[in-house]
Amino acid sequence: MTLTQIDFQQRRTELAQKMGPNSIMLIATSPVVYRNRDADYKFRADSSFYYLTGFAEPEAVAVIETFESADEYSYSLFCRERDREMEIWHGYRAGVDGAIEDYDADEAYAIDLLDEEIIEKLQHKQQLYYRIGHDAAFDTRVNAWLKGAENAQRKGADSPSTVLQLDRILDEMRVIKSEQELELMQIAANISADAHMRAMQKVRPNMMEYVLDAELNYIFGQHGCVPAYNSIVGGGKNGCILHYVENNQMLKSGDLVLIDAACEYQHYASDITRTFPVNGKFSAQQKALYTVVLDAQYAAIEAVKLGNRYNEPHKVAVKILTQGLIDLGLLQGERDALIEAEAYQQFYMHGTGHWLGMDVHDVGVYKLAGESRMLEEGMVVTIEPGLYIAPDDESVDEKWRGIGIRIEDDVVVTKNGPRVLTANVVKNIEDIEALMAQPSL
Repeated sequence: MTLTQIDFQQRRTELAQKMGPNSIMLIATSPVVYRNRDADYKFRADSSFYYLTGFAEPEAVAVIETFESADEYSYSLFCRERDREMEIWHGYRAGVDGAIEDYDADEAYAIDLLDEEIIEKLQHKQQLYYRIGHDAAFDTRVNAWLKGAENAQRKGADSPSTVLQLDRILDEMRVIKSEQELELMQIAANISADAHMRAMQKVRPNMMEYVLDAELNYIFGQHGCVPAYNSIVGGGKNGCILHYVENNQMLKSGDLVLIDAACEYQHYASDITRTFPVNGKFSAQQKALYTVVLDAQYAAIEAVKLGNRYNEPHKVAVKILTQGLIDLGLLQGERDALIEAEAYQQFYMHGTGHWLGMDVHDVGVYKLAGESRMLEEGMVVTIEPGLYIAPDDESVDEKWRGIGIRIEDDVVVTKNGPRVLTANVVKNIEDIEALMAQPSL
């Protein structure tokens, strides 16, 4: 499954209608980022730019202009020209002809002509939309273009009198996923699920964390995917570090390993966390804490439904986690009072989820008019409660210390209730232990 130029064209049409008449939009893709000296990171197009264009090359700017009616608009793409010598070194380019023929641009220009051509396009427009504050260098260029358009205005041409934040429109478009987008996210989730299942079967005591990381990347690479974010493979106390990415310690028998890792498929991300025993068997303490987290996750997933606000799954998870901590003797007191005092944050210090889409922490506001927003059909959220007992926390019995647990799935809001994209990965204790007892893949 892949998106077509029709899908991108429909997005541009929707954006043009939201912009209104006599408006212009500018959006640039990501810059090339160097890792060190002459080695650069593999280029990945800016998500919002790609969302509108489907164009994955660097050094590109897209322009949408509306006229007397917002139904009438023009789409221009500024990109690199074809260059035989550069293509020998760095790969083929679409060029200005390809931008029109393959990417449905109405007009295409060499990127070197941007400063020259854009001032004319700004004239006779009342409103300019661009991502204000997104990139300081681009802000500077836009300001220079506006001054150029103002100079032309003195000669009889109009220039934009209003500059508006493009993200307010574009982010809201992106937060609701189409069926085509959900299909891509399901593929990403399935691949990531296979990787987690492989990790459960491949893990062994005395294996290095980076070896298990490599098993994940093997599955991602088999499907032409890359990690959607830096993978976390944290054994034992490393599982208590929320963004642990060193992945360079030995996995020990008797410890848990927390893996937060997933791939990106055709610019759409998945996000999965599973926690399981290195030796294939949960200890009594691990099992007790894991059960609390799993119960909280199941309940939070059920709260991902129309009629609930975004923060409802978090509220549900916090209640169950807090009660579980009380039952295990890790917290003392009355549940609601402990929640009010946020006492649970000693062991659970993050939210229960975030938007998911082209970015792992996807765009979209979480509050409207000061209140947590209502969940809508087509939104995708992660549900990821956890408990982390710091290895040096002397306020708890030593038997609990150094245990970190998180369980995360990707959930779509539908009219029929929550749809779990990542359901292929086992997470019940019995299922995990049964899978790990099977011969490795």
